[in-house]
Amino acid sequence: MDVKLKPIDVQRRRSQGKMMKKDLHPNVVECAVSCACGNTFTTTSTKAAIRVDICNECHPFYTGSERQVDTAGRIDKFKKRYALNS
Repeated sequence: MDVKLKPIDVQRRRSQGKMMKKDLHPNVVECAVSCACGNTFTTTSTKAAIRVDICNECHPFYTGSERQVDTAGRIDKFKKRYALNS
């Protein structure tokens, strides 16, 4: 549905600040992201290249190598108290 604005409507909208500004958004380009582990992938960004220290391929949470640090047997004490077996 095309709406044709009359010149008086355009003038009124400009005076009220409701017209969209030109060149407001930055240019978005395809970006190459590279991780310290060697993994690379592409996404979109305002930058052409991004270097990250950790990604989903090397982060312990995503790889499943995450460990729980048991200080003073607290995890065992919790499991014993609430009778959790796992």
